[in-house]
Amino acid sequence: MVFKVLLIGAVVLYLIAAGVMYAAQRRFMYFPEAMRTSPAAAGLAGVSEVIIPTPDGEKLIAWYGKARPGQPTLLYLHGNGGSLELRSETIRKYLKHGRGMLMLAYRGFSGSTGAPSEAANVADAKLAYETLVKDGVRPEDIILYGESLGTGVAIQVALKKKVEGVILDSPYTSILELASNQFPWLPVSLLLKDRYESIKYIRDLHVPIFVLHGEADDVVPVEMGRRLFAAANEPKEIKTIPGGGHVIHDGPSFDYVNAWIDRLRAAPPRKSG
Repeated sequence: MVFKVLLIGAVVLYLIAAGVMYAAQRRFMYFPEAMRTSPAAAGLAGVSEVIIPTPDGEKLIAWYGKARPGQPTLLYLHGNGGSLELRSETIRKYLKHGRGMLMLAYRGFSGSTGAPSEAANVADAKLAYETLVKDGVRPEDIILYGESLGTGVAIQVALKKKVEGVILDSPYTSILELASNQFPWLPVSLLLKDRYESIKYIRDLHVPIFVLHGEADDVVPVEMGRRLFAAANEPKEIKTIPGGGHVIHDGPSFDYVNAWIDRLRAAPPRKSG
């Protein structure tokens, strides 16, 4: 009798925990830094704040530094934590080398209104892409840069929009697999809303891809980056950094990415189809 009562109690507690995780799952997935900072306050000369309105009434904040003539523009899609200001040195480095960059803040981040989700993040990234095109940036001069969570956004955008290439910094195979590994006691495949199934989408992507991953990444295992790379179509390159952690903004990562951009720009034009 006691065992039966304990078993029923355990089942009830499990169902309550599963229900809480389901209802609040996006709070466990996204960690927005809401504070809005201007590029000037971050010490970024030549970078302006752009406000992108969405069809459902939200306002997205983005930082935009234009490319020098003949240089590409990176559409930067960040990870699930931190702010635009946190990544100010990243935009500074690329602008110093003539690259342009539009860095989008997802809903709830850095002054953008609304709440993030997979559908919203992908749709908003497409709006940011269209913002660049309307500003006169040619699609063949746009490179998508996905950081961590943003890698899943970048892959989905590249399936629908013409771009020169895609950079995947600390990419995962899917958030579904990541969550399943972190919460093995939950039926994640039944509960998860935002799955970001990059391993499935990347098989249909036919643009040059560069994968960058730290071999000591304790957030997204480097093996996920290697598997995603293996599933991608040519042309593709991968660089793993011994001892590197998750999303290396400093150290050698900039040089690796910047050199790949140089090789990409120097390659003969690819035939479509």
